[in-house]
Amino acid sequence: MKAQQETPQISEWTGSFGREYTDRNPQNAVALDALYRGNYGVTRRELNQRFLQTIPSSARILEVGCNIGNQLMLLQQLGYANLHGIEIQSYALEKARQQLPGAVFTEASAFAIPFPGESFDLVFTSGVLIRIAPADLSRALDEIHRVAKTWIWGLEYYAPASTEIRYRGHNGLLWKNDFAQVYLRRFADLELVREERLRYLDNENSDAMFLLRRTV
Repeated sequence: MKAQQETPQISEWTGSFGREYTDRNPQNAVALDALYRGNYGVTRRELNQRFLQTIPSSARILEVGCNIGNQLMLLQQLGYANLHGIEIQSYALEKARQQLPGAVFTEASAFAIPFPGESFDLVFTSGVLIRIAPADLSRALDEIHRVAKTWIWGLEYYAPASTEIRYRGHNGLLWKNDFAQVYLRRFADLELVREERLRYLDNENSDAMFLLRRTV
């Protein structure tokens, strides 16, 4: 896809570096919950229950950057059935389709989400915005905002301002930020419903989970 070749970051994540990332990370929802408990002392399932308590089980949900589908699997286990994911890495996408046949998966980029405006009640990312260069971030946020009818949800590495982090010996692949505030500054029709800073148990870093809602 043309969108997959637009940035140096996409080239890395769709190649061998990205496949190694996929194989290195949790391979099912149980392992993902264990990782979250080890990182923060709380499982992803528990966080989902806190943040999604007002989101009806009938909601049409899109994950942008779904990798092998673990996050969507946890949502399915909470009763959500209308689940979609887009992913740029074909290797991860095949794993997602095998793991979660009840969801709809599409090979696509955050820069060109292949759905009409306001197609989804909720659109979310988990550790995806951090992998988009600051110069390109607005393009992805515009697409997420375009296809989100009501809610935008995220979990991303947190810093008060855009901060590049060297990642596994590479520069130009990871940036922390206050992504909730980036959304709010860019879109006047969004309001913050809930946010939690998740402190790591073994270091001084924090991640942030946030839920935004469109007001018009």
